[in-house]
Amino acid sequence: MFGDFPIKIRYSFLPEMSLGLGEKQHVSSETCETDPDGVSELMDLLRMDLDPDGEQRKAEGGEAPCSKNVLRKQRHWERQLAAKKSKRKEEKQKRRLNRAQASGGDKEAAQFTKRVMKAITNERLAEARSTGQKLCVDLSMTDCMSDKEISRLAGQLRRLYGSNKKATRPFHLFLTELREDSRLYRECVRMNDGFLGYAMEITEESCLDLFPSESVVYLTPDAQEALQTVDADKVYVLGGLVDESIQKKLSLSRAAELSVRTARLPVDEYMAKKNNAKNFHSKILAVNQVFDILLMFSETGSWTQALQTWFPAGKGYVISPENSTCFPVQEQ
Repeated sequence: MFGDFPIKIRYSFLPEMSLGLGEKQHVSSETCETDPDGVSELMDLLRMDLDPDGEQRKAEGGEAPCSKNVLRKQRHWERQLAAKKSKRKEEKQKRRLNRAQASGGDKEAAQFTKRVMKAITNERLAEARSTGQKLCVDLSMTDCMSDKEISRLAGQLRRLYGSNKKATRPFHLFLTELREDSRLYRECVRMNDGFLGYAMEITEESCLDLFPSESVVYLTPDAQEALQTVDADKVYVLGGLVDESIQKKLSLSRAAELSVRTARLPVDEYMAKKNNAKNFHSKILAVNQVFDILLMFSETGSWTQALQTWFPAGKGYVISPENSTCFPVQEQ
């Protein structure tokens, strides 16, 4: 006690002190003898902390507010981090363009900036909406799908649109019978960034409300007729369906309901079953996979190249020997 007030003394010796333990005890003893209160000489040796609240804050783990200098350094560090991240992104883009240039791609395109490439893509998509090959995704069967299947279909539509954006000659896309109050519409908006700005037609009408029935070809794996070519005067329809329960011939039934011509991809004509451990073979493809095959065929005129590139290897089929040709493998 110091007078009537409690004093907390922090035993932090001054830097200039270099006394040994015995000397400290000696000084303390002499000081107490000369000063009954033991304070006057001790005050020169000890730093006193009269702020009990400060000690309490430290005990409770509290931290003092950051100074302006600390905040300034933190902002500077954040700016440096953002600049490094931006630089890494630019270098990655340059490496990608250089690889495309080295692999024999369009050398002029490799020099384009991201903004120019975006403008070119938008121009191609705008032209496709005027003169491009018409393709519809029939979304009338979503009522028989689970929420998980709806979510998967939304992802497939995103990939389909991404492929169309990259195409040299994009298709004119239509999402038909897509209602704004439907689960699929809400899931597309939630999952697909910029969905409402997609360069495609989104409508609640059916394909027959938009085009004459004689021009419509509904693509289904259960059709008898194999598709031989992609005709610019025809409108091709893909069934927007993800069916994990494998309900039989839903897309064929839908085509019969519309009374339109049906066709299938020429898998049997160009591919053969391969041996695999699970003995699994399937011709059922996702919407975006069928679209990728059609897109490549329309650009190359080769079913062999389109099927070899985009038909999933896990389906248990390979190009038959008589049609076998080595083509570059695309990333799927």
